[in-house]
Parts: sequence; structure tokens; C-alpha cells
Amino acid sequence: MMVHNARELGERFEELGPGDIVLGALAAKYLAGALAADLLERGVRCVPSVLCQLLSRSKCAQALLLRRWMAPHTVVISRRAELMEAVSDYLRNGIDRVVSKQDKMHCGYGIRRWENAEALYNAVAFTDHAFPLVLQPFLTDIRDVRVIMVGDYVEAYLRENLYNFRANLSAGGTSRPLAMDAEAEALCRAVMARGRFPYAHIDLQLTDGGVCYLSEITLDGGISAARISRQELNRRKREALEKEAKEVPKVS
Repeated sequence: MMVHNARELGERFEELGPGDIVLGALAAKYLAGALAADLLERGVRCVPSVLCQLLSRSKCAQALLLRRWMAPHTVVISRRAELMEAVSDYLRNGIDRVVSKQDKMHCGYGIRRWENAEALYNAVAFTDHAFPLVLQPFLTDIRDVRVIMVGDYVEAYLRENLYNFRANLSAGGTSRPLAMDAEAEALCRAVMARGRFPYAHIDLQLTDGGVCYLSEITLDGGISAARISRQELNRRKREALEKEAKEVPKVS
């Protein structure tokens, strides 16, 4: 059996079993833990995978699983004790300015810059609502690049903002096309393979020294600066999902 939409999934949820496929993004309630685990335990395959859907929704999950491609000293902070430890670790490594990323916030609204990790600790020490968060060094003189990848289609563009360290277009940034570097493309494909992404919108950080780091990855995102149209992109994404669904092994 193949389920194609949220309505059909709700109607047939209890009927699904080994070899059945849910095609397309799951509604939020099915990614809330128990329901996703139940589908997986029953041998139901989700396309895109549950893993990549969870990663797409959580900056903290990305920092846990994809940290090897991110800036050095990227850590996930889930409680005060971990933040206190990070304060010492960052100072020990000569890192002053840092960036915090609030989980499950988009368009740059959850990104904050701090003069040092101690300043962040002082700001959040009196509340538990700030956790979890991602903590990273603030990288100066980097270029912010958005990459769209689906199948053999690859497009990249540079995002710039002279008046805000957040380069997001929603924060007032501008964009211009960028030729895709072979090493950057290899990094993107490695990240996608690790997270089992059939397609992705990927944000990269390029340093003046030519080093490339992963910033974030998601299954969907804004394309106002992209050459490809939303209609064409959606068509290619659908093809990628259908191709992956056909490659799912049959269960006897």
C-alpha cells in the first residue's frame, strides 16, 4: 500500500505495515515521537525518510548528527551545566564572539550574536525556556551561500547583507548567482547522504581561506532568489520521491 497525503494517512494509519510506504512530508503530529516510532516499528517506510524530516525541522538534531561538516566547536546545549562547560571550553580555545541558534526557528529570527559565551550564559541562566540551542563560534569574513539540490539539478546563490550579520533575504539580504564549487557540492551530497535527504535546500558558510562549512539543511525553503520556479522545483522533488519509493525493497 502507498499513502499519498495526510488525509489518507489519517484514515489508514492503523492498517499500515511492513512494505507499505508513506509518500511525502509527514504532518507535524506524526513527527512528534511516538507516532513516527510506531510507523518505523511496524516496518512502514516514509519517503522522505523520517530521519531527514526530523533533521529538517530541528537545528539541534542537525548539529548532533551533521556536526562533522559544521564549524569547529559547534555544540548542542540542552541545560545550564552544558552551557557552563561550553563557556570554559570556548575561552580555553581563544573563542570570543559566538552565535546561538534557537531550535525550530527559521528565517534568521532565532540566530543571536554574543560578545562571548559568558554573555550568553548570563542572559539565559534564569530560564529553562532557552534550551535546547546550538552554540557556534561567530565566523567573520564568511560568505553565506544557499544551495538547492534535487536529482542532477544544482543551483547556488550568494546571500549578502551590509547592515545585518544575518544574510537571510527575509532579514533584508540581497542575492546573486554563484558558480557551484566542486568541493562544496561534494560536501552537500555527503550531508544529504548522511541525513538521507532526497533533495535539499542547504546553507553553507565559505571562509576567505576556501574552507566550506555546513550551516543548515532543510527539505524546503524560500526560492525567491533562485532561477528555478516553484512549479518546476516541486515537479522535480516529486520525481525524486517517486524514484526513491520505487527503490524501497519489497517485504514478503
